[in-house]
Amino acid sequence: MALVVIGGHARRVGKTSVVAGLISALPDLGWTAVKITQHGHKLDSGNGAASHSASVNVNYSWTIYEERDRSGESDTSRFLAAGAARALLLQAEAGRLAEAMLALRARIADAANVIIESNSVLNFLRPDLYLMVLDPANADFKDSAREFFDRADAVILHESGGPAWQGVVLNPVAGRPVFRIKPPNYVTPELVDFVRLRLSAPLAAETAGM
Repeated sequence: MALVVIGGHARRVGKTSVVAGLISALPDLGWTAVKITQHGHKLDSGNGAASHSASVNVNYSWTIYEERDRSGESDTSRFLAAGAARALLLQAEAGRLAEAMLALRARIADAANVIIESNSVLNFLRPDLYLMVLDPANADFKDSAREFFDRADAVILHESGGPAWQGVVLNPVAGRPVFRIKPPNYVTPELVDFVRLRLSAPLAAETAGM
């Protein structure tokens, strides 16, 4: 199983679109897609919409929903519409993500390949590939993005023409591959080739060692 993590420096920079685009472009990889969100308040056991099958922690500090709807109306539904074999939504109180990780690991244990939309999950999992989405037009830069910035294997950069971030140094990703995008196209052929090549390398090495 290969694990890909898609992060971003802020909300609304296209992380979900990148995940959906890679799922669609690489359907043979049989993706299980996961979206992780954290909130600063207690979760309500009623958060599961009719389209979800919910697994709920009794303390409501985290929940994992399995998406069933393929209409594309929610982020996890978009993953299924793009061709994912399964789609999960993990919601956790701020600072309580660690408590959900055992349950998440169990949910993805049998997956062919996994793609996760999150930065914070890097505290608990070591992906085969971590891609960071950057949009200079969005001035926000989350602490979680700063924390893991230097671990990005490649950068997906909006060609927005926006101003540079204040106080943000891009040196940690100097020399890493950069894939420039212009929405609504969030995934380029070059990015798809890069992901496929990187994911095939560990398999080739494992086969050679047999």
